[in-house]
Amino acid sequence: MLMEKTDAWVLDIERIGYADAFALQKKLVEARSKDEVIDTFILLEHEPVFTANRDATFNNIVAPKEVLEQAGVEVCKTDRGGDVTYHGPGQIVGYNIMDLKNQGRDLHAYIRNVEQMIIDTLTDFKIDAGRDPEHPGVWVEKEKICAIGIAVKSGWITMHGFGFNVNPNMEHYKMIIACGIQDKGVTSMRALLGKEVAIAEVKERLMVHYEKIFNRSLAKIKLEDLSWS
Repeated sequence: MLMEKTDAWVLDIERIGYADAFALQKKLVEARSKDEVIDTFILLEHEPVFTANRDATFNNIVAPKEVLEQAGVEVCKTDRGGDVTYHGPGQIVGYNIMDLKNQGRDLHAYIRNVEQMIIDTLTDFKIDAGRDPEHPGVWVEKEKICAIGIAVKSGWITMHGFGFNVNPNMEHYKMIIACGIQDKGVTSMRALLGKEVAIAEVKERLMVHYEKIFNRSLAKIKLEDLSWS
């Protein structure tokens, strides 16, 4: 017998800086740990930014500071797992604030579910994607199309999430060793399909698969709906 679906929120933000999004996540994690909010799936795009969590991973940014400044790419420290990652316009970033106490307290299963949500979304666009046994994320053959980096805070509350390449500026990836992996590449939906893909359409499919995989009913909210806004 299937369990009844529970409610969750989806917060769709068109564009936001990394620091502001990081602060928003922290507030939602704290509120979720106190049951002041329900599980919240954030979808957004960032201004161009490289993020990493420690000195060793920052070393995988290979472009000089002057080149980054000229290209308008920011560098920010974060606290998620994984190596250096790029975010920018044309890439859908998904931050999932979810209480894993209600999902079996299984982080590995949670990451597989996030990967499956991306794989199923790509299938809708006739792109055959899958997993790499050695590296998390979603891959099309030997090229990564979606990076995944997760953190768990405040007693099984997830934050951070994925960077899903729809139409990003792929030239920016030449400035880093993406995810610290030297022998594999990166790709995007635009590169694979040979055309621009509507971000809004991809977001809608992500929501459909989120509901299916995590057994949720999503309700759309806006930033101003949150009590501290």
